[in-house]
Amino acid sequence: MQQKKPFRKPADPRGNRRPDAHPADRSGFSLKKDLPRAERQSAPAGTDDIHGDYENGAVIGRNAVRELLHGNRTVDKLLVQKGERTGSIVVLVAEAIERGIPVVETDKAKLDAIAGFAPHQGVIAFAAEKDYCTVEEILAVAESRGEPPLIVLCDGVTDPYNLGAIIRCAECCGAHGLIIPKRRAAGLTPLVTKASAGALEHLAIAKVANIAATVETLKKRGVWVYAAEADGTNLYEADLKGPCAIVMGSEGDGVSRIVRNACDGVLSIPLYGKVNSFNVSTAAAVILAEAARQHHQA
Repeated sequence: MQQKKPFRKPADPRGNRRPDAHPADRSGFSLKKDLPRAERQSAPAGTDDIHGDYENGAVIGRNAVRELLHGNRTVDKLLVQKGERTGSIVVLVAEAIERGIPVVETDKAKLDAIAGFAPHQGVIAFAAEKDYCTVEEILAVAESRGEPPLIVLCDGVTDPYNLGAIIRCAECCGAHGLIIPKRRAAGLTPLVTKASAGALEHLAIAKVANIAATVETLKKRGVWVYAAEADGTNLYEADLKGPCAIVMGSEGDGVSRIVRNACDGVLSIPLYGKVNSFNVSTAAAVILAEAARQHHQA
């Protein structure tokens, strides 16, 4: 295994961390007694677990959802109307849980809006535009190219346009893959495909249950993992030539505290204007371009 290269940063690599400046990990969900504990989710008041406009990514109605679950396409999540636990919907929820598909309870008005007020029978599924791979397969892509891994992790990016733009940046910079979480994040919808400008077809995408656990897995495989945040080491003073992964945080909260604490370090883009942050996809472009430059230096 390739030895990790030392990371050029201040003497205390975790000295810039301010755990109190970041909210707790956004993985908690309201519990519903009619779903197994590990799979209970709902969209709390004031939030939306149905991220973005799925356009043609929605599969509407019990029969259509049943056929989707029985087919080979990857299913991102299942939306079920609150209080709707009758007939075939019970079977659909059980099948989704057995396959590890997130089941989200939401109100009828939201389902009506997604379905365009067509009859949805209390259930809508979202099918992914592309089959997901595994983290090991992403590492295998790097190995097959004879290159040190360059990987992007998205910790709760909810806007499909941002996710698509990050995918485009990652592919253009020669990244070997991108990792997204199963819950509280955008999946591979038609809008993501459009925003990626075709890059989705050329980049390996993995979907994992826990980003923090995936960070630990990558570290064990010799990959240095850095969170992109505002109070870290100057990007241009970091050594990114070896195996590395960059974690991009959510639009509102940035990288969650638990993920940040799992990383090897924190990288920041120097800013000279009055606005204190980049859009997440713009920040990804800047950081990945620098990482790619260092990876491909003669």
